[in-house]
Amino acid sequence: MTSTLYQQIQQFYDASSGLWEQIWGEHMHHGYYGPDGNQKKDRRQAQIDLIEELLTWAQVQHAQDILDVGCGIGGSSLYLAQKYNASATGITLSPVQASRATERAQVAGLSTRTEFQVADALNMPFADASFDFVWSLESGEHMPDKQKFLQECYRVLKPRGTFLMATWCHRPAMSPNKPLTLDEQKNLEEIYRVYCLPYVISLPEYEAIARHLCFQNIRTADWSKAVAPFWDIVIDSAFNPAAILGLLLSGWTTIQAALSLGLMSRGYQSGLIRFGLLCATK
Repeated sequence: MTSTLYQQIQQFYDASSGLWEQIWGEHMHHGYYGPDGNQKKDRRQAQIDLIEELLTWAQVQHAQDILDVGCGIGGSSLYLAQKYNASATGITLSPVQASRATERAQVAGLSTRTEFQVADALNMPFADASFDFVWSLESGEHMPDKQKFLQECYRVLKPRGTFLMATWCHRPAMSPNKPLTLDEQKNLEEIYRVYCLPYVISLPEYEAIARHLCFQNIRTADWSKAVAPFWDIVIDSAFNPAAILGLLLSGWTTIQAALSLGLMSRGYQSGLIRFGLLCATK
């Protein structure tokens, strides 16, 4: 991972994670609003429902050693450790997030079964075959080398272990004659700039990488409709007095991200942005 991108991502989450937790809670990811996105529910419940729906879809019934790649402040790690009575390790580029996740584990009484550290997902500090469940919820979009990312997840996965990722994608090119338009490319570039992303790829491209790496039992799904309402809900809640004060204290990068929330909402509406799922075994 390039040092410049590494620093941008670290600084972005160092600055914004405290505000996110204060205003929206511990889960820094989309919510699930039913297969067609029509269910009305509390935002936090929708985020928990997304975790449960992902686990059900991937048929993850048990786990002992879990790796959470891009763990944020530990929301998913702690949830999974508690659900499966398992050990969980979370990695993030943000020292602020790793420290806060460790604090939250202590409060939850899970400090003996969880560990959080600053680490690069493209060069993970773990031995081969260390985890029976590798979980990546909305971190793939930050990876500057998608193949190396999946390769590292494969490397640290135990034989017969499960890999489950959900990530931001762009629409598939229907054919070589229908590539992304110039307007679509410009929209993506703006999203990349605001959210510190190197680039995103389509779900079929992720599937091709997984097949090349010899993952087995590969399944994919597009849950864009199910999660798209999340952005409008966040937009509605972003400009209350507490959120505005928090934004002002968090700095320009966080303010810029908040002011650009509509980019993602419009991306889903146009079909450019997709929420892609991939699960597989080793």
